[in-house]
Amino acid sequence: MKSFRCRVCDNPLFFENSVCVSCGTALAFSRAERAIVPVDEHGRYVDAGGLVWHVCANLNLSGCTWLAPIEGGQCFACDLTRTRPNDEDLEGLANFPVAEQAKRHLVVDLDTLGFPVVGKETDPENGLAFDLLSSAPSVEGGSNVVIGHEDGVITIDLAEGDDAYRERVRTQLAEPYRTMLGHFRHEVGHYYEWQLVRGEERMTRCRELFGDESADYQAEIERHYAEGPPADWAENYLSTYATMHPFEDFAETWAHFLHISDTIETAGEYGLTSVAPVTAFSSFRDVVTGIWVPLSAALNMINRSMGKDDLYPFVIPAPVLDKLDFVAGLAPSRS
Repeated sequence: MKSFRCRVCDNPLFFENSVCVSCGTALAFSRAERAIVPVDEHGRYVDAGGLVWHVCANLNLSGCTWLAPIEGGQCFACDLTRTRPNDEDLEGLANFPVAEQAKRHLVVDLDTLGFPVVGKETDPENGLAFDLLSSAPSVEGGSNVVIGHEDGVITIDLAEGDDAYRERVRTQLAEPYRTMLGHFRHEVGHYYEWQLVRGEERMTRCRELFGDESADYQAEIERHYAEGPPADWAENYLSTYATMHPFEDFAETWAHFLHISDTIETAGEYGLTSVAPVTAFSSFRDVVTGIWVPLSAALNMINRSMGKDDLYPFVIPAPVLDKLDFVAGLAPSRS
């Protein structure tokens, strides 16, 4: 994530700021400029080309600070949400901003790395959309929500926005890491595999690295939860969940590609490391071994100094470096 500054007083800003705490200027995020810009008392911003932009209509609903092209309309990120909790679902609405914030962060991740983000309103067949559903038991008709992806639609359970709930699930599943942003990054990995791993050469290489994706998914799920991961899973995978099916191995690898890329960019923006953007490297393997491994070790030790769990509680075995390289190579700039 970039380090932003107020264009009026040069005070440091953060990605979700809607007002500068130093000078009081109202703010909004311009996706086109990848910058936080000042808006007038009516929530308007005029860009260098003379186009007038407006603060997203969902500022008070989900905390969205992005600019929209139409007054009273939604921004690009909000347009990606196909379904949100109804107005009577108070628990769902309370967790809705957490999910939307993670989604906005995801879009910036993808923009930074050069991956196209196209909504289903533009491309109904191949576009991307999000159903942000609530499994809150207090809601009439509330039911279990299965986080997943199908044909470009990503479903997220808003209950995961509650820290206590999410930590309980993480503990039950013996996971080292579980966040709302992590869910978005993992599920969008399924989407981009569906979209980008096409053609004989890519398909062949993907199968060499991740396995045969035609393996029965439901059967593999049942096997995984009945038998657990193989004893030597840590030699070839990032997580036990990645061992369940080649689709899950790809999605886990994709999520870590985004974790690593974004954290390195943020570290660079805040002066913790001095490196070129990860997109400038010809090999993502070099990014991991030369930058990420020492940086994540340092960040883990900083967390431990505060009595916290490791920031990055994973070990990256050699075969995963090849998988990360493959995923990074799907970016249009490297294709």
